[in-house]
Amino acid sequence: MTELTVIISISLLITGLPLHQSAAADQNTPGGWSQGKGPLTTRWTAKVTPENAHREYPRPQMMRDEWTNLNGLWDYAITPAAASKPQKWDGKILVPFCVQSALSGVMKTVGRDQRLWYRRSFEVPAAYQGKRLLLHFGAVDWDTTVWINGTEAGKHQGGYDPITLDITDMAAAGTPAEVVLSVFDPTNGGTQPRGKQMENPRGIWYSPVTGIWQTVWIEPVPKMAHIRSLKIIPDVDKGVVRITADVAGAAASAKIVFSHDGGDLKLDGISGNPNEEILVPVKDAKLWSPDSPQLYHIKVVLQNADAPLDTVMTYFAMRKIAVAKDGHGTHRLFLNNKPLFQYGPLDQGWWPDGLYTAPADEALRSDIEVLKKLGMNMIRKHVKVEPDRWYYHCDQLGMLVWQDMPSGDKNSGKGSAMDITRTPESARQYELEWTRIITSLRNHPCIVMWVPFNESWGQFDTPRITELTHHLDPSRLVDSASGWSDHGTGDVQDIHRYPGPGITALEEKRAVVLGEFGGLGLPVPDHLWGSKKNWGYRSFKTRDELTAAYLDLIAKLKPLVSQGLAAAVYTQTTDVEGEVNGLITYDREMIKMNAAQLQQAHKALYQPAGGP
Repeated sequence: MTELTVIISISLLITGLPLHQSAAADQNTPGGWSQGKGPLTTRWTAKVTPENAHREYPRPQMMRDEWTNLNGLWDYAITPAAASKPQKWDGKILVPFCVQSALSGVMKTVGRDQRLWYRRSFEVPAAYQGKRLLLHFGAVDWDTTVWINGTEAGKHQGGYDPITLDITDMAAAGTPAEVVLSVFDPTNGGTQPRGKQMENPRGIWYSPVTGIWQTVWIEPVPKMAHIRSLKIIPDVDKGVVRITADVAGAAASAKIVFSHDGGDLKLDGISGNPNEEILVPVKDAKLWSPDSPQLYHIKVVLQNADAPLDTVMTYFAMRKIAVAKDGHGTHRLFLNNKPLFQYGPLDQGWWPDGLYTAPADEALRSDIEVLKKLGMNMIRKHVKVEPDRWYYHCDQLGMLVWQDMPSGDKNSGKGSAMDITRTPESARQYELEWTRIITSLRNHPCIVMWVPFNESWGQFDTPRITELTHHLDPSRLVDSASGWSDHGTGDVQDIHRYPGPGITALEEKRAVVLGEFGGLGLPVPDHLWGSKKNWGYRSFKTRDELTAAYLDLIAKLKPLVSQGLAAAVYTQTTDVEGEVNGLITYDREMIKMNAAQLQQAHKALYQPAGGP
């Protein structure tokens, strides 16, 4: 889509007029695949084909020139959970869309007593000869085993964190290779993190997601040594960025060398040792903010005796997040040493055609662009983790992000101050996945808050988990528990009020935020997942009624900012399945309120606040 087309599309969306009504696609292929006919489509649905499904490089903060995208048509089969590799396959599935989605072409459920299998063949490019070969899965939900040419390559449990397998000894360059996956997913029948997935979706609970739901790709890396990951920590006060390159197989003579990739950042050949923190000065830094999302693009080179071994492209931003007292002695959220009221929606990240997976990269970006147009500066990503490119778009566009941990296990109940007691297995899995999620996302400047627990759901050992989160990333804030069960830990006290808004007593050490409020509903005919059983916290019949009620909430919110409220999260970005309290319809065709009035109302929230 051209820049002009994007601007026109967003402009039409903001007027509240439908862009068009998409018909369900019917794209038959020689392999017998066609899109499923779901209850609702988006304007991207019909454009998705096996040849163009998410072709963008999936990891923008660590890019290599050589890579091969494995998205497209795979064989699939659904078997009993105890069954071995099937001899007969059920048909074709379009990766990276989950098996329950219309875009997968399958639209079948996988029960807790079943297993989902994948298979595809690919040829390792001859140009990869003499290098190590890595196989990457952006995310697979939930319990995964991978075989390459009949040899087990690895196992993984976790539905939201990336999988990387070294398959060098199993697949030779210039020859065909077969990859087979086995996936088990108990959905709400297990204690694993699963977010809003439910075997029997209804109300605030949505369709289950099983299997591959993010991009699959292979890439070659040098056989001697290569860069596994980067850790990037900006230090605004000292004018430096701290970068650590995790290198596998680094020799004693190896070094990391930085160079700038355009722009006005001058690195002058700064270098250091692999696996050690390197301080890179950033003179007269342009600070990243929602109004000015300045990114610095650099090249990171692993050298051995001055010979380059491995090169990755990355970027960073200079920005600082903290809780501090303003001029009136009230704790606020400070961005780059200045108080900034943060306001935006609860964002579920679901799609009617792809469920967990957006139909296209431009669709991912479009949601963020619309929220920016509405005058919002923050998104709370709710009990889901997005593909890396979603955070990349937030980095580029200047959107602050509060990142939830996907919930799982049982709930101790509304208003309960008691943590649950998890089994040792459940606790270990939670900590393992939370650690991997933070590690995989920590370089994105857009993320300013980690949220380990939501409304007591799966909440356990709250002080210890808060400390673990701070330890994993001391550079960001921690919202220990959004809503209900506060233990006095973390950087903020987070309350939920429906419809609200509301505020609680100010504290000496923490800022006070409104983690959820609103939830005003409007079912829009012809833009619904289903015609019946639509649900909202409060429902309205017309767009004008909904707009008036929303503006009334914002008018009540403004005085709370002066009283000490540091941030607020409105429920929510879009309708999701039977839930109709979105700012936007589920098919992304219409903003359900008067956008110009919302823009004006939101501007007032960011004006300097007086003291309580």
